[in-house]
Amino acid sequence: MSAKKIMIALASVILATGAIAAEHNHSHAHEAHGAPAKLTLDDGKKWETDVPLRASMENIRETMAASLHEIHDNKLTPEKYAALASKVNVEVANIIANCKLSPKADAQLHLVIADIVTGAEAMEGKNRKLKRQGGAIKVLGALDKYGAYFEHPGWKPIKH
Repeated sequence: MSAKKIMIALASVILATGAIAAEHNHSHAHEAHGAPAKLTLDDGKKWETDVPLRASMENIRETMAASLHEIHDNKLTPEKYAALASKVNVEVANIIANCKLSPKADAQLHLVIADIVTGAEAMEGKNRKLKRQGGAIKVLGALDKYGAYFEHPGWKPIKH
């Protein structure tokens, strides 16, 4: 198996494990508070970020921006959507492995990451409720939320 395939396989495992753990932790938090989790600001301010998070979010942003016109024109093939999702998944795995935020900031980030993961799954054709193009749009929406709720100097929203 090539190094690239091993990295993708490892990222998929990390991604799945992180998504399951995030869902598990969020389920318990929701039970305790009796309300679904919702993105909020930190007492009116954006949440802190760290270098690994910012780097991976920038990479996801660049990946999605590079395919924006093809996404909106619905011209990406299933293979290109899968490749796009693979790149996004590698960055999510990097966030899960390396990002160290405060517990409250981390809980908020999990809401954004959940949307990114759902979008990537749809781009891979793994979500029966959401088409590939809809998955890409979901990832773009998650990037918008990230920019609105997290402090990231120099962050530029994708105009779509």
